[in-house]
Amino acid sequence: MAATTCDDGLVIDLSPMKDIAIDREACRARAGGGVLWGEFDAATQNVGLATTGGLIPSTGIAGFTLGGGLGHLMRRHGLACDNLLSAEVVTAAGDRVRATVNEHPDLFWALRGGGGNFGVVTEFEFQLHEVGPMLLAGRLAHPLSKARDALRFYRDFCASASDELIVYAGLSTGPDGDPRVGWRPVFIGPVAGGESLLAPLRAFGAPIVDIAPRRYVDIQRIVEPAFPPGRLNYWKASFVDELSDDLIDILIEAFARVPSPYSNIAIEPMGGAVARVAETATAFQHRTPAFSLLVLSGWISDADTEANVAWARELWERTRPLSSAAVYVNYLGAEGDQRVLDAFGGNHARLAQVKQIYDPGNVFRLNQNIKPALAGS
Repeated sequence: MAATTCDDGLVIDLSPMKDIAIDREACRARAGGGVLWGEFDAATQNVGLATTGGLIPSTGIAGFTLGGGLGHLMRRHGLACDNLLSAEVVTAAGDRVRATVNEHPDLFWALRGGGGNFGVVTEFEFQLHEVGPMLLAGRLAHPLSKARDALRFYRDFCASASDELIVYAGLSTGPDGDPRVGWRPVFIGPVAGGESLLAPLRAFGAPIVDIAPRRYVDIQRIVEPAFPPGRLNYWKASFVDELSDDLIDILIEAFARVPSPYSNIAIEPMGGAVARVAETATAFQHRTPAFSLLVLSGWISDADTEANVAWARELWERTRPLSSAAVYVNYLGAEGDQRVLDAFGGNHARLAQVKQIYDPGNVFRLNQNIKPALAGS
Protein backbone atom coordinates (compact mmCIF):
# COMPACT_ATOMS: atom_id res chain seq x y z
CA MET A 1 0.00 0.00 0.00
CA ALA A 2 3.00 2.33 0.46
CA ALA A 3 3.01 3.20 -3.24
CA THR A 4 -0.76 3.72 -3.55
CA THR A 5 -1.47 6.14 -0.70
CA CYS A 6 0.40 9.04 0.86
CA ASP A 7 0.32 11.60 3.68
CA ASP A 8 0.03 15.30 2.81
CA GLY A 9 -0.53 14.48 -0.84
CA LEU A 10 -3.16 13.59 -3.41
CA VAL A 11 -4.44 10.29 -4.72
CA ILE A 12 -5.83 10.94 -8.19
CA ASP A 13 -8.64 8.58 -9.23
CA LEU A 14 -8.78 8.10 -13.00
CA SER A 15 -11.32 5.27 -12.86
CA PRO A 16 -14.19 7.39 -14.30
CA MET A 17 -12.12 8.04 -17.47
CA LYS A 18 -13.55 5.13 -19.46
CA ASP A 19 -13.92 6.50 -22.98
CA ILE A 20 -12.71 4.17 -25.75
CA ALA A 21 -12.77 5.33 -29.38
CA ILE A 22 -11.75 2.92 -32.15
CA ASP A 23 -10.78 3.80 -35.71
CA ARG A 24 -11.30 0.46 -37.48
CA GLU A 25 -9.86 1.63 -40.78
CA ALA A 26 -6.63 2.97 -39.23
CA CYS A 27 -6.45 0.14 -36.66
CA ARG A 28 -6.06 2.59 -33.81
CA ALA A 29 -7.77 3.14 -30.47
CA ARG A 30 -7.86 5.97 -27.96
CA ALA A 31 -8.65 5.07 -24.36
CA GLY A 32 -8.99 7.04 -21.15
CA GLY A 33 -6.50 6.58 -18.36
CA GLY A 34 -9.02 4.71 -16.19
CA VAL A 35 -9.75 1.93 -18.68
CA LEU A 36 -9.05 -1.67 -17.63
CA TRP A 37 -7.71 -4.29 -20.03
CA GLY A 38 -10.90 -6.34 -19.85
CA GLU A 39 -12.84 -3.28 -21.00
CA PHE A 40 -10.33 -2.42 -23.71
CA ASP A 41 -10.21 -6.00 -25.05
CA ALA A 42 -13.99 -6.23 -25.19
CA ALA A 43 -14.23 -3.00 -27.17
CA THR A 44 -11.47 -3.80 -29.66
CA GLN A 45 -12.62 -7.39 -30.18
CA ASN A 46 -16.02 -6.08 -31.20
CA VAL A 47 -14.28 -5.06 -34.43
CA GLY A 48 -11.78 -7.96 -34.59
CA LEU A 49 -8.76 -6.07 -33.26
CA ALA A 50 -6.47 -6.14 -30.23
CA THR A 51 -3.15 -4.93 -28.92
CA THR A 52 -0.77 -6.41 -26.35
CA GLY A 53 -2.52 -6.17 -22.99
CA GLY A 54 -2.50 -7.45 -19.45
CA LEU A 55 -3.20 -11.08 -18.58
CA ILE A 56 -5.77 -10.18 -15.91
CA PRO A 57 -8.82 -8.14 -17.01
CA SER A 58 -8.78 -5.92 -13.92
CA THR A 59 -5.29 -4.62 -14.77
CA GLY A 60 -5.31 -0.95 -15.76
CA ILE A 61 -4.03 -0.01 -19.21
CA ALA A 62 -2.03 2.87 -17.71
CA GLY A 63 0.44 1.28 -15.31
CA PHE A 64 0.80 -1.79 -17.50
CA THR A 65 1.73 0.20 -20.60
CA LEU A 66 3.96 2.74 -18.83
CA GLY A 67 6.05 -0.10 -17.37
CA GLY A 68 6.47 -1.82 -20.73
CA GLY A 69 3.63 -4.31 -20.97
CA LEU A 70 4.35 -8.04 -21.34
CA GLY A 71 1.39 -10.01 -22.71
CA HIS A 72 0.09 -12.76 -24.96
CA LEU A 73 0.63 -10.82 -28.18
CA MET A 74 4.13 -9.54 -27.48
CA ARG A 75 6.16 -12.02 -29.54
CA ARG A 76 3.98 -11.25 -32.57
CA HIS A 77 3.16 -7.56 -32.09
CA GLY A 78 5.60 -6.23 -29.47
CA LEU A 79 5.06 -4.92 -25.97
CA ALA A 80 2.19 -2.62 -25.03
CA CYS A 81 4.62 0.31 -24.99
CA ASP A 82 5.79 -0.60 -28.51
CA ASN A 83 2.19 -0.15 -29.66
CA LEU A 84 1.71 3.21 -27.95
CA LEU A 85 1.25 5.94 -30.57
CA SER A 86 0.53 8.94 -28.38
CA ALA A 87 -0.31 9.94 -24.82
CA GLU A 88 -2.03 12.93 -23.24
CA VAL A 89 -0.12 13.87 -20.09
CA VAL A 90 -0.74 16.32 -17.28
CA THR A 91 2.65 17.32 -15.90
CA ALA A 92 3.61 18.26 -12.35
CA ALA A 93 3.34 21.92 -13.38
CA GLY A 94 -0.26 21.37 -14.47
CA ASP A 95 0.47 21.59 -18.18
CA ARG A 96 -1.41 19.32 -20.55
CA VAL A 97 0.85 17.99 -23.28
CA ARG A 98 0.53 15.48 -26.07
CA ALA A 99 3.51 13.17 -26.42
CA THR A 100 4.26 11.44 -29.71
CA VAL A 101 7.32 10.57 -31.73
CA ASN A 102 7.17 14.15 -33.08
CA GLU A 103 5.71 16.12 -30.16
CA HIS A 104 7.64 16.07 -26.90
CA PRO A 105 9.58 13.05 -28.22
CA ASP A 106 11.75 12.90 -25.09
CA LEU A 107 8.66 12.46 -22.92
CA PHE A 108 7.15 9.96 -25.36
CA TRP A 109 10.34 7.90 -25.19
CA ALA A 110 10.30 7.94 -21.38
CA LEU A 111 6.63 6.97 -21.11
CA ARG A 112 7.31 3.74 -22.99
CA GLY A 113 8.75 1.82 -20.06
CA GLY A 114 9.71 4.52 -17.56
CA GLY A 115 6.68 3.96 -15.34
CA GLY A 116 4.53 6.64 -13.75
CA ASN A 117 7.40 9.04 -13.14
CA PHE A 118 6.62 11.86 -15.55
CA GLY A 119 3.01 12.89 -15.15
CA VAL A 120 -0.60 11.74 -15.09
CA VAL A 121 -1.47 10.06 -18.37
CA THR A 122 -5.13 10.76 -19.08
CA GLU A 123 -5.36 9.20 -22.54
CA PHE A 124 -3.50 6.51 -24.52
CA GLU A 125 -3.55 5.91 -28.25
CA PHE A 126 -2.63 2.38 -29.36
CA GLN A 127 -1.84 0.62 -32.60
CA LEU A 128 -4.25 -2.28 -33.05
CA HIS A 129 -3.84 -5.56 -34.93
CA GLU A 130 -6.11 -8.15 -36.51
CA VAL A 131 -6.53 -10.78 -33.78
CA GLY A 132 -9.04 -13.58 -33.32
CA PRO A 133 -11.79 -13.79 -32.43
CA MET A 134 -10.85 -17.49 -32.00
CA LEU A 135 -7.30 -18.58 -31.20
CA LEU A 136 -5.81 -21.96 -30.38
CA ALA A 137 -4.84 -21.90 -26.72
CA GLY A 138 -5.11 -23.69 -23.41
CA ARG A 139 -3.04 -25.71 -20.95
CA LEU A 140 -0.88 -28.82 -21.06
CA ALA A 141 0.13 -30.24 -17.68
CA HIS A 142 2.27 -33.11 -16.40
CA PRO A 143 3.10 -34.51 -12.95
CA LEU A 144 6.00 -32.84 -11.13
CA SER A 145 7.97 -36.07 -11.59
CA LYS A 146 8.15 -35.17 -15.30
CA ALA A 147 9.18 -31.57 -14.68
CA ARG A 148 12.89 -31.89 -15.46
CA ASP A 149 12.33 -33.44 -18.88
CA ALA A 150 9.35 -31.18 -19.56
CA LEU A 151 11.23 -27.93 -18.86
CA ARG A 152 14.25 -29.03 -20.88
CA PHE A 153 11.95 -29.87 -23.78
CA TYR A 154 10.21 -26.52 -23.33
CA ARG A 155 13.53 -24.65 -23.42
CA ASP A 156 14.53 -26.29 -26.69
CA PHE A 157 11.06 -25.84 -28.19
CA CYS A 158 11.00 -22.10 -27.43
CA ALA A 159 14.42 -21.59 -29.04
CA SER A 160 12.92 -22.11 -32.49
CA ALA A 161 9.28 -21.18 -31.91
CA SER A 162 7.44 -19.01 -34.41
CA ASP A 163 6.68 -15.41 -33.46
CA GLU A 164 2.99 -16.30 -33.72
CA LEU A 165 3.35 -18.75 -30.85
CA ILE A 166 3.88 -17.90 -27.20
CA VAL A 167 4.18 -20.68 -24.63
CA TYR A 168 4.28 -19.88 -20.92
CA ALA A 169 5.60 -22.52 -18.52
CA GLY A 170 5.23 -22.94 -14.80
CA LEU A 171 5.08 -25.03 -11.67
CA SER A 172 1.82 -25.04 -9.75
CA THR A 173 -0.54 -27.15 -7.67
CA GLY A 174 -3.36 -28.78 -9.62
CA PRO A 175 -7.03 -28.99 -8.62
CA ASP A 176 -6.31 -32.46 -7.21
CA GLY A 177 -3.73 -31.00 -4.81
CA ASP A 178 -0.77 -32.54 -6.59
CA PRO A 179 2.17 -30.41 -7.82
CA ARG A 180 2.67 -30.29 -11.56
CA VAL A 181 4.51 -28.67 -14.42
CA GLY A 182 2.54 -27.01 -17.15
CA TRP A 183 2.64 -25.14 -20.43
CA ARG A 184 0.16 -22.52 -21.56
CA PRO A 185 0.40 -22.01 -25.33
CA VAL A 186 -1.36 -19.34 -27.37
CA PHE A 187 -1.15 -19.27 -31.17
CA ILE A 188 -1.70 -15.78 -32.61
CA GLY A 189 -3.16 -16.72 -35.96
CA PRO A 190 -5.82 -18.84 -37.68
CA VAL A 191 -6.69 -21.92 -35.62
CA ALA A 192 -5.79 -24.33 -38.41
CA GLY A 193 -2.33 -22.82 -38.71
CA GLY A 194 -1.48 -23.55 -35.11
CA GLU A 195 -2.25 -27.27 -35.09
CA SER A 196 1.07 -28.39 -36.59
CA LEU A 197 3.12 -25.92 -34.51
CA LEU A 198 1.56 -27.17 -31.28
CA ALA A 199 1.76 -30.86 -32.21
CA PRO A 200 5.18 -31.41 -30.54
CA LEU A 201 3.86 -30.04 -27.24
CA ARG A 202 0.83 -32.32 -27.40
CA ALA A 203 3.01 -35.30 -28.26
CA PHE A 204 5.21 -34.91 -25.19
CA GLY A 205 4.10 -37.45 -22.58
CA ALA A 206 0.43 -37.72 -21.72
CA PRO A 207 -0.89 -34.22 -20.93
CA ILE A 208 -3.41 -33.90 -18.12
CA VAL A 209 -5.30 -31.15 -19.94
CA ASP A 210 -5.34 -29.99 -23.55
CA ILE A 211 -5.74 -27.00 -25.85
CA ALA A 212 -8.69 -25.93 -28.00
CA PRO A 213 -10.01 -22.96 -29.97
CA ARG A 214 -10.94 -20.17 -27.55
CA ARG A 215 -12.12 -16.60 -27.84
CA TYR A 216 -9.35 -14.07 -27.39
CA VAL A 217 -11.24 -12.34 -24.58
CA ASP A 218 -11.43 -15.68 -22.74
CA ILE A 219 -7.71 -16.30 -23.23
CA GLN A 220 -7.07 -12.87 -21.72
CA ARG A 221 -8.74 -13.99 -18.48
CA ILE A 222 -7.37 -17.53 -18.34
CA VAL A 223 -5.01 -16.83 -15.41
CA GLU A 224 -7.43 -14.63 -13.49
CA PRO A 225 -8.71 -17.39 -11.15
CA ALA A 226 -5.17 -17.92 -9.82
CA PHE A 227 -5.04 -14.34 -8.47
CA PRO A 228 -8.32 -13.61 -6.69
CA PRO A 229 -8.77 -10.26 -4.91
CA GLY A 230 -7.79 -10.30 -1.26
CA ARG A 231 -5.35 -13.20 -1.36
CA LEU A 232 -2.02 -12.45 0.33
CA ASN A 233 0.93 -12.52 -2.02
CA TYR A 234 4.63 -11.76 -2.40
CA TRP A 235 6.49 -11.71 -5.72
CA LYS A 236 10.11 -11.82 -6.80
CA ALA A 237 11.23 -11.61 -10.42
CA SER A 238 14.19 -11.42 -12.77
CA PHE A 239 15.07 -11.92 -16.41
CA VAL A 240 16.84 -15.08 -17.53
CA ASP A 241 19.20 -15.33 -20.48
CA GLU A 242 19.24 -19.13 -20.37
CA LEU A 243 16.91 -21.69 -18.82
CA SER A 244 19.87 -23.82 -17.79
CA ASP A 245 19.75 -27.35 -16.38
CA ASP A 246 20.98 -26.01 -13.04
CA LEU A 247 18.24 -23.38 -12.92
CA ILE A 248 15.60 -25.96 -13.82
CA ASP A 249 16.78 -28.21 -10.99
CA ILE A 250 16.65 -25.35 -8.47
CA LEU A 251 13.08 -24.46 -9.47
CA ILE A 252 11.85 -28.03 -9.23
CA GLU A 253 13.52 -28.71 -5.89
CA ALA A 254 12.08 -25.54 -4.41
CA PHE A 255 8.58 -26.19 -5.66
CA ALA A 256 8.60 -29.69 -4.21
CA ARG A 257 8.59 -28.02 -0.76
CA VAL A 258 6.38 -25.01 -1.49
CA PRO A 259 4.43 -24.13 1.69
CA SER A 260 1.21 -23.06 -0.06
CA PRO A 261 -0.92 -24.59 -2.83
CA TYR A 262 -1.59 -21.07 -4.09
CA SER A 263 2.04 -20.36 -5.02
CA ASN A 264 3.43 -20.62 -8.53
CA ILE A 265 6.67 -20.35 -10.44
CA ALA A 266 6.07 -18.78 -13.86
CA ILE A 267 8.32 -18.61 -16.91
CA GLU A 268 7.41 -16.08 -19.61
CA PRO A 269 9.11 -16.39 -23.02
CA MET A 270 10.47 -13.21 -24.54
CA GLY A 271 11.98 -12.91 -28.01
CA GLY A 272 10.18 -12.43 -31.30
CA ALA A 273 9.04 -8.85 -31.94
CA VAL A 274 10.17 -7.82 -28.45
CA ALA A 275 13.80 -8.55 -29.31
CA ARG A 276 13.72 -6.72 -32.62
CA VAL A 277 13.44 -3.32 -30.94
CA ALA A 278 16.71 -1.62 -30.00
CA GLU A 279 17.46 -1.37 -26.27
CA THR A 280 17.52 2.42 -26.46
CA ALA A 281 14.49 2.85 -28.73
CA THR A 282 12.14 2.96 -25.73
CA ALA A 283 12.70 3.34 -22.01
CA PHE A 284 12.02 -0.40 -21.67
CA GLN A 285 15.52 -1.75 -22.22
CA HIS A 286 15.23 -5.50 -21.63
CA ARG A 287 15.01 -6.72 -25.20
CA THR A 288 17.46 -9.61 -25.25
CA PRO A 289 16.62 -11.98 -22.35
CA ALA A 290 15.11 -15.33 -23.31
CA PHE A 291 12.66 -15.48 -20.41
CA SER A 292 11.13 -13.59 -17.53
CA LEU A 293 11.10 -15.62 -14.31
CA LEU A 294 8.56 -15.00 -11.55
CA VAL A 295 8.29 -16.49 -8.08
CA LEU A 296 4.64 -15.93 -7.16
CA SER A 297 3.99 -16.77 -3.54
CA GLY A 298 0.33 -16.73 -2.48
CA TRP A 299 -1.45 -17.69 0.76
CA ILE A 300 -4.59 -16.98 2.78
CA SER A 301 -3.82 -16.70 6.51
CA ASP A 302 -1.69 -13.98 8.11
CA ALA A 303 -0.14 -16.73 10.23
CA ASP A 304 1.46 -18.18 7.08
CA THR A 305 3.06 -14.95 5.90
CA GLU A 306 6.55 -15.52 7.25
CA ALA A 307 6.91 -19.02 5.77
CA ASN A 308 5.65 -18.02 2.33
CA VAL A 309 7.72 -14.84 2.04
CA ALA A 310 10.80 -16.78 3.20
CA TRP A 311 10.20 -19.45 0.55
CA ALA A 312 9.99 -16.88 -2.24
CA ARG A 313 13.04 -14.95 -1.08
CA GLU A 314 15.18 -18.04 -0.64
CA LEU A 315 14.29 -19.39 -4.07
CA TRP A 316 14.96 -16.04 -5.72
CA GLU A 317 18.34 -15.76 -4.00
CA ARG A 318 19.27 -19.23 -5.26
CA THR A 319 18.36 -18.26 -8.83
CA ARG A 320 20.30 -14.99 -8.84
CA PRO A 321 23.67 -16.44 -9.96
CA LEU A 322 21.87 -18.02 -12.94
CA SER A 323 19.72 -14.99 -13.82
CA SER A 324 20.24 -11.50 -15.15
CA ALA A 325 20.41 -8.60 -12.70
CA ALA A 326 17.70 -6.97 -14.79
CA VAL A 327 14.04 -6.97 -13.73
CA TYR A 328 10.72 -5.88 -15.21
CA VAL A 329 9.64 -2.74 -13.37
CA ASN A 330 5.99 -3.83 -13.18
CA TYR A 331 7.04 -6.89 -11.16
CA LEU A 332 9.01 -4.92 -8.56
CA GLY A 333 7.88 -4.43 -4.99
CA ALA A 334 9.58 -2.22 -2.40
CA GLU A 335 13.05 -3.61 -3.06
CA GLY A 336 15.34 -0.60 -2.81
CA ASP A 337 17.13 1.85 -5.08
CA GLN A 338 19.46 -0.71 -6.66
CA ARG A 339 16.57 -2.77 -7.97
CA VAL A 340 15.10 0.37 -9.53
CA LEU A 341 18.41 0.87 -11.30
CA ASP A 342 18.28 -2.78 -12.37
CA ALA A 343 14.81 -2.21 -13.80
CA PHE A 344 15.80 0.75 -15.99
CA GLY A 345 19.34 -0.40 -16.76
CA GLY A 346 21.39 1.64 -19.19
CA ASN A 347 18.43 3.92 -19.91
CA HIS A 348 18.27 5.24 -16.35
CA ALA A 349 20.53 8.25 -16.91
CA ARG A 350 18.47 9.46 -19.87
CA LEU A 351 15.26 8.90 -17.90
CA ALA A 352 16.64 11.05 -15.08
CA GLN A 353 17.26 13.84 -17.57
CA VAL A 354 13.68 13.65 -18.86
CA LYS A 355 12.47 13.64 -15.26
CA GLN A 356 14.38 16.87 -14.62
CA ILE A 357 12.50 18.50 -17.50
CA TYR A 358 8.96 17.37 -16.69
CA ASP A 359 9.05 16.79 -12.93
CA PRO A 360 12.10 18.57 -11.46
CA GLY A 361 10.56 18.57 -7.97
CA ASN A 362 9.97 14.81 -8.05
CA VAL A 363 6.27 15.27 -7.33
CA PHE A 364 5.56 11.82 -8.81
CA ARG A 365 7.74 9.80 -6.47
CA LEU A 366 5.58 7.12 -4.82
CA ASN A 367 6.57 4.63 -7.50
CA GLN A 368 9.68 2.85 -8.71
CA ASN A 369 11.20 6.28 -8.58
CA ILE A 370 13.51 7.95 -11.04
CA LYS A 371 15.01 10.98 -9.36
CA PRO A 372 15.59 14.11 -11.46
CA ALA A 373 19.09 14.49 -12.83
CA LEU A 374 21.21 17.09 -11.13
CA ALA A 375 21.41 20.37 -12.96
CA GLY A 376 24.26 20.28 -15.45
CA SER A 377 24.68 16.52 -15.35
